[in-house]
Amino acid sequence: MNYVFYFIKKLYSYSGNILYLNLFGMGLVSFLDGMGIFLLIPMIHYSGIISVDMETIKFLQVFDFLQKFPKLMVLAMILGCYILLVITQNLLQQNLEIRNVKITQGFVRQLRVETYNGIMKANWEFFTKQKKSDLINVMTMELSRVTGGIIQFTQFLSSMVFTVIQIGIAFWLSTKLTLFVLVSGFILAFFSRRFIKQSKQLGLKTSLLAQEYLAGITDQLNGIKDIKSNTLEESRLRWLRSLTNDMVSEQIDYIKLKTTSQTFYKIASASLIAIFLLIYFLMLDAKPEQFFLILMIFSRLWPRITSIQASMEQIATTIPAFRSLVVLQERCNKALEVSNNTSYKDIKPLHIQKGIECKEVFFRYNSKESSYALQNINLNIPVQSMTAIVGPSGAGKSTLIDMIMGLNKPESGSVLIDGEPLSEDKLLSLRRSISYVPQEPFLFNATIRENLLMINPEANETQIWESLEFSAAADFVKKMPEGLETIVGDRGIRLSGGERQRLVLARAILRKPSILVLDEATSALDTENESKIQEALDRLKGRMTVIVIAHRLSTIRNADQVIVLEQGEIIQKGQFAQLAHEKKGMFNHLLRKQMELSV
Repeated sequence: MNYVFYFIKKLYSYSGNILYLNLFGMGLVSFLDGMGIFLLIPMIHYSGIISVDMETIKFLQVFDFLQKFPKLMVLAMILGCYILLVITQNLLQQNLEIRNVKITQGFVRQLRVETYNGIMKANWEFFTKQKKSDLINVMTMELSRVTGGIIQFTQFLSSMVFTVIQIGIAFWLSTKLTLFVLVSGFILAFFSRRFIKQSKQLGLKTSLLAQEYLAGITDQLNGIKDIKSNTLEESRLRWLRSLTNDMVSEQIDYIKLKTTSQTFYKIASASLIAIFLLIYFLMLDAKPEQFFLILMIFSRLWPRITSIQASMEQIATTIPAFRSLVVLQERCNKALEVSNNTSYKDIKPLHIQKGIECKEVFFRYNSKESSYALQNINLNIPVQSMTAIVGPSGAGKSTLIDMIMGLNKPESGSVLIDGEPLSEDKLLSLRRSISYVPQEPFLFNATIRENLLMINPEANETQIWESLEFSAAADFVKKMPEGLETIVGDRGIRLSGGERQRLVLARAILRKPSILVLDEATSALDTENESKIQEALDRLKGRMTVIVIAHRLSTIRNADQVIVLEQGEIIQKGQFAQLAHEKKGMFNHLLRKQMELSV
C-alpha cells in the first residue's frame, strides 16, 4: 500500500486543503443521513403503522413536545423535515461528487503530463535500455488503472468517514449492538485478508499480461510488411490466441475471487445478524421498537463495513499499476538530461565559431561490457565544412553522430564546442542549431504541411516550397491532388521510402540549421534524385556545417574530410582522393567493393 499512499500524498499536494473540505462535506452528508434515523420511528408511530412506546427509547424524547399538536400535523411536519434532509443531503452529495471528479481528473491529468515530461526529458541512454511498448503501456493502461485506484481510494475515504459518523450515532442509539457489529467487522476483516492478497497477485498478473499484449501488438504492427510478405499471419494469430486465452482466464479468476468474497461477506452478514438477533431476543427481551432500531443500525452500518472490505480488494488489484508508474518516474528522474525548470521557448541556437572536436573519447553502452562502441576518438569538424563518416556496418558511425549531438556522453574524454566542453547548459542550444535526418525517416500521421511546420511553425509558404525544392520533393508534392494538405498516413506509409526521405530532408532544411546531420539520408533515393540532393548539398558548402554518414561513397566526393571507422576506432582520415589512393586502406577496399557491385 506504500505506493498508493505515495500518490495520495501527491493528491493532497495537488488539491490542498480543499481535500479536507471535501472530507468534512462527506462527514456532513453522513451526519444528515444518520439524522434520518431519528425521524423514521416517529414517522412510523405518528402514521399509525406501528404503535411505538416513545418512552422506551431515550433519544425519541426530543419529540415529546410534538404530542401537543394533532397527529396529522405532526406527521406532516416530520415528513417535511425528512424530505428537506434528503434534498439537502443529495444536493450536497452532488456538489461533493462533482468536486471530487474535478480533483481526481485534474490530478490524473497532472500525473500524465508529469510522467510524459519525465520521459521527454530523459537522456538517450534511457531510451536505448527501455522498450517503447513498456512506456506506452504505463502511459495508457497502467495510468488508467492508477486512475481507477485513486477514484476507488477516494470512495474508500468517503466510506470511512460515513462509517465513523454512523458508528458515533450507533453508539448513542445502542452501545451493545454497535460493539457487536464492530467486533464482527474486525473478525470479517481478519478472515478476508486472503482475498486482498489474492487481489494483489491478480493485479500483478493483469499488469504483466497487458504489458506482453501491448509489446506484441506494437512489434507486429511495426513489422506488418514483413509479416504479410513472409505469410507469418497464422503464427502471429496463434500467439494472440494463446495470450488472449490467458487474459480471459485471468479475468475469470478475478470474477471468481470477487464473487467468492461477496458470497463470503453475505453469508457472514446473514449468520451474524441471525446469531445476534437470537441472542438479543432470548436474553434481553427486546420490544418491537428496539427490534426496528436494530434493523436500522444493521441496514446502515453493516453494508458500509463490507463495502470497505470490497474497496480494499479493488485497491489491491491496482497496486502493481501504482508501482509501475512510480518505477518509471524514478527511472526518468535518474535519467533526467536537463533541469525541469528549463524553458524550451527561451533556448536559442548555439552559434559555433570554430568547430566541434572529440578528444580522446571512449564510449560503451554498458559499463560491464569489455568492448567499446567508440575508442580513442580524436577528430575535428570545422564550421561550414562537409565531413563524411564511413565504415563497414557496426563500425560505430551512428554512435559517433549521437556523441557529436550530445545524445551519448563519453565514458572518458570529451566533446568540445569551440574548445569548451559540451556542458548541460549548452546541450539544448546545440541541438536547436542542428537538423538531423535519420536513415529511417519518420513522419507523423498528419498532412505534409503539418509535418514540415512541426520543426519551424513560423515558416511561410515560400520557405516551405524552397525546402521542398532543395530536397527534390516539390515535384511529387505538386502532383498530389491535395498538395501540401495530403495526409501521409501512419509513419508516412502512403508515400514511398524515397518520398518520405525527401520530405524529412525538406523538414530539416526548413529549420535553417547551422549544422545538418545526414545519417545515410540518401540511401532510399534513386540515382536521379540522389544526384539532385548531392548538388544541393554541394551548394551548402561554406554556408553550414554538414556531417554525412555515407553508404554510397560516390556521394561524398566533394567532402572536405572523410573519417573512416572500424570497430569503433578511426583508422583513416583525409580527403576522398587521398584515401582512395591508399590501396591497403579500408576506404579503398570499401570503394572497390561498391564499384564491383555497380558493374
